[in-house]
Amino acid sequence: MASAWWPCLILALLSGLAASGFPRSPSRPLGKRSLPEGVVNGIEVYSTKISCKVTSRFAHNVVTTRAVNRADTAKEVSFDVELPKTAFITNFTLTIDGVTYPGNVKEKEVAKKQYEKAVSQGKTAGLVKASGRKLEKFTVSVNVAAGSKVTFELTYEELLKRHKGKYELYLKVQPKQLVKHFEIEADIYEPQGISTLDAEASFITNDLLGSALSKSFSGKKGRVSFKPSMDQQRSCPTCTDSLLHGDFIITYDVNRESPANVQIVNGYFVHFFAPQGLPVVPKSVVFVIDVSGSMHGRKMEQTKDALLKILDDMKEEDYLNIILFSGDVTIWRDNLVQATPENIQEARTFVKNIHDQGMTNINDGLMRAINMLNKAREEHRVPERSTSIVIMLTDGDANVGESRPEKIQENVRNAIGGKFPLYNLGFGNNLNYNFLESMALENQGLARRIYEDSDANLQLQGFYEEVANPLLTGVEVEYPENAIQDLTQNAYQHFYDGSEIVVAGRLLDEDMNNFKADVKGHGVSWVTPDKIILWNGAAQSTFGWLDTVTVTQDGLSVTINRKKNMVVSFGDGVTFVVVLHQVWKKHPVHQDFLGFYVVDSHRMSAQTHGLLGQFFHPFDFEVSDIHPGSDPTKPDATMVVKNHRLTVTRGSQKDYRKDVSVGTKVACWFVHNNGEGLIDGVHSDYIVPELF
Repeated sequence: MASAWWPCLILALLSGLAASGFPRSPSRPLGKRSLPEGVVNGIEVYSTKISCKVTSRFAHNVVTTRAVNRADTAKEVSFDVELPKTAFITNFTLTIDGVTYPGNVKEKEVAKKQYEKAVSQGKTAGLVKASGRKLEKFTVSVNVAAGSKVTFELTYEELLKRHKGKYELYLKVQPKQLVKHFEIEADIYEPQGISTLDAEASFITNDLLGSALSKSFSGKKGRVSFKPSMDQQRSCPTCTDSLLHGDFIITYDVNRESPANVQIVNGYFVHFFAPQGLPVVPKSVVFVIDVSGSMHGRKMEQTKDALLKILDDMKEEDYLNIILFSGDVTIWRDNLVQATPENIQEARTFVKNIHDQGMTNINDGLMRAINMLNKAREEHRVPERSTSIVIMLTDGDANVGESRPEKIQENVRNAIGGKFPLYNLGFGNNLNYNFLESMALENQGLARRIYEDSDANLQLQGFYEEVANPLLTGVEVEYPENAIQDLTQNAYQHFYDGSEIVVAGRLLDEDMNNFKADVKGHGVSWVTPDKIILWNGAAQSTFGWLDTVTVTQDGLSVTINRKKNMVVSFGDGVTFVVVLHQVWKKHPVHQDFLGFYVVDSHRMSAQTHGLLGQFFHPFDFEVSDIHPGSDPTKPDATMVVKNHRLTVTRGSQKDYRKDVSVGTKVACWFVHNNGEGLIDGVHSDYIVPELF
């Protein structure tokens, strides 16, 4: 799978030729001549093209730059490309006067060593290094003879991630001089169909962008083209320098008739999962903030600004707390509190009064947060159907208390126990970012570097927005046994609004063109014996069982019949009935419960399964050898079903569909041992934590 190459973000181009030893045209005297516009230091970059082919969210990008040495002597020509940190390089070539020299892509550590050796020997080599927030920079330079031409071609690939409801193709534009033929072309093909397509540039006004940009999409195909003329590239009408320096971003999304889409090609599959319209799961979040002396000044003020904005955005059904750590640990409240307007106001006052002091005790700050969340769950202080999150921000390394990174990781891992994610934010560069990233990843979270710029507070807010709206927790994607291998990650702690889960693997049977995939996850509870919650996107309507109401929208009808049932109808007459069963309020054991029934089950597809679904369509069985059982009033018999011989017992059951108070007595055969032999699999396969 392509994902196996993602770590290969450092490349060495080892041509085996000295930089001055490339074949070149015989030297010849060059007379004085006027140089064309766009020549800088004798070098004319006359063509730059970025060609992007996106298929099913996977981008194949080729950057090609052509230059000629217009000077009278040999000149050094440099080629710089900044590419996303999530991308991986697959090829690089140099072509000088028609002769092509291929590069070799190496693993990170091997590449670094070979690069250093090549440079020391005067050979041509290229290396990828970190370059800012989202990018890695690839740089290579060569000596080019007078009058000679050189072509650089870099190929890299990337799986586009869905962020805030859109896929983003991020390109860095920086030709550094006017280019006669400059072009960005992106062709997008999505089997699900394209629903939106847009492009923007940070370095050009919308008016100029509009005249150089074209974009269109129809059905499964989309296209974006950006071709500024040399005049449009100028930083001013009479300038000779280029304004093309910044970000060019293409965003799009796809049609979704269902939450999931599986694509199979050449024995491999990719499974995309992005449900929409689900209600947000309430969350319990603890912010663990470094207030050591190194946070003094702008970093502290930006952190406080971001926290104040985050507090304003919290939902009232959420729970929160704030923990500060320096040499000691300070907590805002002893326990988690609900994000009511009053509590949010008190939290804002607390944040405004934060000041920096002392050293850095990461271990104790994190342990207090984790223990607080565990305690809240154990003591039922937070809703059962909610999720927990720890967000830590630090700008340095631990230097008091437990300061060994490996021991801090062990303590955190044991305390969390896989129950919820940890997100680590590293402020600036003076810290052990690898430690923060490793600790977050092993606790099902992620790390993010916050750069010390004027927008650091916006970076913090932007990260929180990514995790502010969990729609599902404990998501697992399951596939048929003995049919799939080489599976990528298929279990996720959270699914967040606007994102997407992607699972890939290889089919054992290359001729297989379809298979069943089950996605399991926990959302908020919509229907209980106490209340009924209906969601329309983020909008929520709450009803009680004393209400009588009908709600209809987009082919779905929900009818609540006072103190009786709720009828849900959709599609071609498919109807479900949820019956409220009430018991004596003072009963020492029994509680009110809900019964789930299916009406007109024959309308369901033959692929319908589940504890009920597997019996929606006829199947063969035979009952014989009726004889007295252990209870004289309930005879036993032998049932032959699904190639099994089962002992069954005669009895009766209540059907409450027509009479929800008393029910109708129905004679039936009871299968023992939790339905073993009658149901597919075992009974535990059908136990779920919620009704919907």
